[in-house]
Amino acid sequence: MPTLHVRSVPNDVYEQLRSLAQLKQRSLSAQVVAMLQRALEAEAQQQRQEQLLDAIHRRRFAPPDAAPDSTDLLQEDRLR
Repeated sequence: MPTLHVRSVPNDVYEQLRSLAQLKQRSLSAQVVAMLQRALEAEAQQQRQEQLLDAIHRRRFAPPDAAPDSTDLLQEDRLR
């Protein structure tokens, strides 16, 4: 399994990680790995949602260029 070294971690971030690891009864390394996994899952979910929204926008109905203006159609209908 690969090893990841992180340098220049701010003290407050390190202390928050350490406290959270103690709270969850994990080693600091296990806590960081768990948080990285959750962050990657959230990023993947975000990308899936963006792709879905893009697909929805592409499939939206767009009237042809020669289609009459709806306001003109409404006015014509009201005059009947």
